[in-house]
Amino acid sequence: MDDQPRQVATSLDSDFTLTIDEALERYARAGLPRTPRSVQRYAAQGHLDARLMETPFGVKYLITPASVDKHIAYIQEINDATSRDMSRPFAIDNTSHPSHDNQRQAATTTSDDPRHVAAGGVTADEQQAAATRQPATPATTTSDEPRQVATSDAESRYVARLEGEVDFLRGQVATKDEQIKELTERSRETNVLIGGLQRLFAPMLGSADPHQASSHFQDRPQQ
Repeated sequence: MDDQPRQVATSLDSDFTLTIDEALERYARAGLPRTPRSVQRYAAQGHLDARLMETPFGVKYLITPASVDKHIAYIQEINDATSRDMSRPFAIDNTSHPSHDNQRQAATTTSDDPRHVAAGGVTADEQQAAATRQPATPATTTSDEPRQVATSDAESRYVARLEGEVDFLRGQVATKDEQIKELTERSRETNVLIGGLQRLFAPMLGSADPHQASSHFQDRPQQ
């Protein structure tokens, strides 16, 4: 679904009111059930107008209701177009029935056979009949062209959908890497803060600085 234009992030923060679960309910009511991962992918790729915001339960996507409604309408439009393309080959698949031109060709050939045997060669009437029959041959090729176009459109949409899945997976990997980096940095800052607090409160509690004791133990020569 990469053909859909990306959402322009011009909405106010107050417009981002839907959670992932609430967006899932809207898709389900429209007859287009989706998984939480699919909605996250739509948000990451810009198909939905969404932002990552801090909540009491951690960082979560918040989405604008208007972008969800717009995306649902887009999916329904694509599904309708795909249904029309897939039904087109059945509507035009009437090449198996003999046409009037083919019946006329068979009748002409049958009537010409005795004349050919009697004369022992090709007569002027047979040459004229053959010249008349030849232009009718490309009709089958012409009738197959819409079917080939419909198949090509379906394949293009399938390839585009696969490319969208690949882009989503790449985006997920990049997001996870960034989150791991942030968590590592926060852990380091927390350790530094805890160490500073221990040094600060050690004299008040009448205990030695644990960091100095550790350093003294490491500096003692081994016997």
